Amino acid sequence: MKTPSRARITGRFLVACALAAPLVSLRADVSAGDPMVLDPVVVSATRTPVPINQIGSAVTVITPEDVARRQATSLSAALNGAAGTPIQTGATGGFTSLFIRGAASTQSLFLIDGIRASDSNALYGNFVGGAAPMSTDRIEVVRGPQSTIYGADAIGGVVTIGMQRGSGTPSEAVFAEAGSFNTFRSTLSAQGETGANAYNASVTGLTTQNDRENNDFESITAAARVDHRINDAVIVGGTVRAVRGVYGSPGANVGFGANDPDNEERETNALATVFAEFTPSNDWSGRVTFGGQNRELVSEDPSAPSKARTTTHRGVLDAQASYSGVDTHRITFGGTGEWQHFNNDGFGSPSAHTLDGAVFVQDEWTPVDRLFFTAGVRHDQLDSFGGHTTGRATAAWQAVPERLKLRGSYGTGFRAPSFLELYGFAPDPFFGDYIGNPDLDPEEARGWDLGLDYSLPNQRGTISVTYFRNDYKNLINGFVFVPGAPAFFTSENVGKALSKGVEFSAELWLTRTLLASGTYTYTDALDRSADQRLLRRPRHAATIDIWNDFGGGFSAGAGATFAADSEDIDSASPFGARTEGEDYVVARIYAAWAVNDRLTLKARVENLFDEDYAAVNGFPSLGIGAFAGAEWRF
Repeated sequence: MKTPSRARITGRFLVACALAAPLVSLRADVSAGDPMVLDPVVVSATRTPVPINQIGSAVTVITPEDVARRQATSLSAALNGAAGTPIQTGATGGFTSLFIRGAASTQSLFLIDGIRASDSNALYGNFVGGAAPMSTDRIEVVRGPQSTIYGADAIGGVVTIGMQRGSGTPSEAVFAEAGSFNTFRSTLSAQGETGANAYNASVTGLTTQNDRENNDFESITAAARVDHRINDAVIVGGTVRAVRGVYGSPGANVGFGANDPDNEERETNALATVFAEFTPSNDWSGRVTFGGQNRELVSEDPSAPSKARTTTHRGVLDAQASYSGVDTHRITFGGTGEWQHFNNDGFGSPSAHTLDGAVFVQDEWTPVDRLFFTAGVRHDQLDSFGGHTTGRATAAWQAVPERLKLRGSYGTGFRAPSFLELYGFAPDPFFGDYIGNPDLDPEEARGWDLGLDYSLPNQRGTISVTYFRNDYKNLINGFVFVPGAPAFFTSENVGKALSKGVEFSAELWLTRTLLASGTYTYTDALDRSADQRLLRRPRHAATIDIWNDFGGGFSAGAGATFAADSEDIDSASPFGARTEGEDYVVARIYAAWAVNDRLTLKARVENLFDEDYAAVNGFPSLGIGAFAGAEWRF
């Protein structure tokens, strides 16, 4: 596939930005009025509710309203810009990676409804590529090492997804959409509050043929939450979430095994929790969550024939308490216990039971007005390799009240070795056997950042800039050649890496009705052991979105995603040679018309310029597509 020049790609991105110019000019005469943006409260950065203007970490909050306004129909689309540029392998439903601050996919943690939903054995890529955001899902992305409050795999950052408590008068809605690639999507949702009880439920179904042979995708995503207030001090509730996806997986379009006619991937991922929240006094609060996950991923190629099944069963008990009775301090402490059974009958056939535990303590200290510190430590004890202790500290200073916040953070993190790396065994009479290494140490990282957040007058938006650096050691190479040994290949802690760069983000109300947002990330990610770039990390990644409410129930927006300067693996090469990754810009437009209080019509065009590109070499992304739908509330 021909790669357009970088200048041409940059030009296309500027053209995409120019699409929004009419949105600006049509309403630029509207003067600033009452405040339009409120500082959100963030939970994921400290495990306690804190206003974002007091947090020393770099955090992005994506509200249900943000997702609905942008008509983001997938988690990948919802996360775009917040966690770098999601790299999707192929079309809708394809495996999706997040390289947060250059970290590998295995080095960022997903928490869903309060419990861990990913680790080195059960990755989140199928979930992000195939699940739909629920109508009231709130997403928070905390960047930088977070192992001190979340444990293993939280090196690059943590993504939390949680369904919000139902509120207000009970209401229901149904949405249906159809469009290109024989796509049909429908959603049914209901939420409300009656007395001491609240509920929230949503289900979304999707079917699409995408744009290649054997590349159909079908999925259903369902979630529900219930809450019951026993009294002013105790709330109990539960959540359940399930995703089922079937993806025709033809592989790369070039090279060995290309364009497989019948290979298929099927994933079922279900999570459930019950929880209790306690507020016995003004000084004490706490939460206990018991949850479980059941995940099965099957990859089957009838013509080979071959079939591989991976199953994960997980149980989690998490408890924490916070005490604010000490002047200027809030101390949070708690523990987590996790049981897991994992089995993979594919390559290496790893299978294991583990019982892991952790304890942590954190202090939030406000010595004087407008100055906020946090410091914490955590010890994890894992069956797979033993104990590991991590620490974290942050600082935030409101240098100019209500205007300028300076912040910084430092933390350590680790990734636990996977069961394949520890215990796998794969005999091969031609290329040599592979055997795992039970003596592996965890991958380790330390990271820090410095940044500032500037708030415009009248709460009309925020501009943020952050410099970050992460240093990695003990990185695991899963195929180390061992001449003369009983096994020719094994896993070893031999790697070092470095990622550093700059993040920029802005969300601005240019007028009372015109909202502009954008992100830019420069990432320099280097494999220091091999002295070469880390794969699929674009040095330059940017997004822009401009939306305007024109009145009369009509609104419209335009946006674009830009990625440039990366390295990839050449799918046509039998030996996995490196190649230059594709630069691309993908633009979109969207509009909505609220005909009345019940009926809203929506339309969008994705890949407006019909960009011919592959975010992953050999896996072409979708071309231009148009979609239209209607939502009815009752």
